[in-house]
Amino acid sequence: MTEHAAGGVQTGVRAGPGAAAPSALPAGTRVWTFAAGEGVEPDLSALDEGERRRQAAFLHRADRIRYGVAHAALRRLLGELTGTAPAALRFGRRACPRCGGPHGRPVLERPAGGPEFSLSHGGELVLVAVAPGRVGVDVEPVRAVPPEPGLVERLHPAERAVVGAAPASLRSAAFTRVWTRKEAYLKGLGVGLGRALDADDVSTGVPGWHLVDLAPGHGHAGALAVESAVIPDPDREVREARRARETPETPETPATPGTREIRWSAGDFP
Repeated sequence: MTEHAAGGVQTGVRAGPGAAAPSALPAGTRVWTFAAGEGVEPDLSALDEGERRRQAAFLHRADRIRYGVAHAALRRLLGELTGTAPAALRFGRRACPRCGGPHGRPVLERPAGGPEFSLSHGGELVLVAVAPGRVGVDVEPVRAVPPEPGLVERLHPAERAVVGAAPASLRSAAFTRVWTRKEAYLKGLGVGLGRALDADDVSTGVPGWHLVDLAPGHGHAGALAVESAVIPDPDREVREARRARETPETPETPATPGTREIRWSAGDFP
């Protein structure tokens, strides 16, 4: 386990394309990396019955490992932060800002008042992030082949320019960096990839959000999105739901070969 962010200067953090290097993440934000490759045996003792069923249902051992590591790590970390036995934690979901359905951002329901969190698993790594306010995290392996042109074309024009300006040998890394930033941001919003991929430019920054590239290593790219200021605003969800309804729906993006999850929550959290 490696903790990337514990307040102060951050180890393993890089600035995004065109952004200044951050000296620190927002107060209270922490990010951990866990190995989830072949040979790792996750401790499933704290998982509830539903989590164990989902973990066992994966056909491939690599997927079972990633899921087990991610959810065991999340329970252990939140248990330590809240002073609760990991097996006693209970999770739920907020309403989706787009449709109001019960599949929005995952939240800790018991104990109440715990931190916001996000998890992601891709390739051979798992990332877990916690913060006082809305947060999203994503990790993806950097592929050895160029990104699919059709997928690049669906990005925001500024993001396409960042990918296109990269040397051919670095284009896959540039695309993965932009993609992880976008995934992390959409996780934080709680809207997922139903939101048009060209609706936001995450290559430099998004108003109201702190976007940071993480360096998890081992051929992977990672990113973190944290709401810049947590200010009580009872009308915020209403405004965001209205904006979401006004944003055109997009078809679900097919998973990039070599990456198990592209969706922000369907693979990351039950």
